Parts: sequence; structure tokens; C-alpha cells
Amino acid sequence: MRLTRLRLHGFKSFADPTELRIEPGLTGIVGPNGCGKSNLLEALRWVMGETRPSQMRGEGMADVIFAGTRSRPPKARAEVALTFERDGTETELVRRIARDGGSSFRLNGREARLRDIQAMFADAASGAQSPSLVRQGQIGELIAARPAARDLRPADPRGRRSLPSDLPPAGRRPPLPAETGNADARPGRRAVPRGRRAPRSSSPASRSAAP
Repeated sequence: MRLTRLRLHGFKSFADPTELRIEPGLTGIVGPNGCGKSNLLEALRWVMGETRPSQMRGEGMADVIFAGTRSRPPKARAEVALTFERDGTETELVRRIARDGGSSFRLNGREARLRDIQAMFADAASGAQSPSLVRQGQIGELIAARPAARDLRPADPRGRRSLPSDLPPAGRRPPLPAETGNADARPGRRAVPRGRRAPRSSSPASRSAAP
């Protein structure tokens, strides 16, 4: 899947229709503070099926609609259209939202469900949660994070996570407690602290007969 074009109208600071062509080799967007860089990234997440207002830096999903300025009234709705190529075919995905209603999706002009959109991008190892979409300040957070926190991040931009180092190689079973020297942890046997003797069983079968 390759993204080719992003079109916005009424989304956040983009009150007027705006189109961004995603040419081959484009890896980032730079510009002065307040020019809308973060809004473009959030538009990508939103049209791909993001459902959490916090990821849009808002309290409700309707906060993505242009709120107006001193010289311009607020918009009643917002729309983001994403064009991408998949298997040699060009596809257009559109998401709309109105202040007095929820959002809707259209895929190549036909209505689509949110779960279908999310599944489509998941099959392509992409989507609203893709680690390839790096928001503002995320690189700094990664650099300043502790090693344990870095281990929880995806191992590569395709979303796969690295396996813990203590897992056995493929095709081998994990060692049993007896093989690791911890015989007291075997199933059916109660662990006994070191330096103490295990209590004797009170069952008749374990008691010897008196002379």
C-alpha cells in the first residue's frame, strides 16, 4: 500500500479545501510552529479509523472540526479524503463528521463500516496505530525513555514486536522445574522454604503401624 494524496476540508486548522500530494520519497513534514504539521498527521490517523479523541488532542471527536477564528465562523462539518494504491489499484477513502452527528466512511464512493476500514489497514500492516506515523515530540520521548520502556515499542516499522529473550527457540519446549534445580516447584508438590523441613503427611497410608 502506498499513500498518494491527502485532501482536507474543515479539519482543524484547514478551513478551506487543501490537498497534499504524497510523492515518492516523502518521509516527513517540516515547517514553523503553528503551520499545521501535527494536524496533517492527525488527519491521516483520523481517516484511517482513529476513534480516540485524545489522539486528536481533543475532548470529543467533534473537536476536529474547524472551530472558527475572529474573522471566520466555525464549520459545521469536516472531511478528510485519503487516496492510496494497493495491488496496482487506486482507492479513495473518505471520512466525514458533523457537529450534530457521528462520523461516516466511504470507500470508493460506497458506505463502509469502521471495522472494515481498520481490518483493511491491518492487513496491509498500516493504519491509525502504525508506528510509521511519528507524532510531534515522539522521537524526544523515545530518546529520553528508560531502556525498559523502549523494549515495549515495536521492533520495526511494520508493527512486529520483538520476543522476550527468555523464550526458548522454536521447536523446543521450556525446561521443567526439575531441570532447573527447583524440584520443590513441581506440580502437585508444595514449595518449602530453604532451611525448613516439609511437614509429615497426616494420611493413614503414610503412617507406619505401631510395634
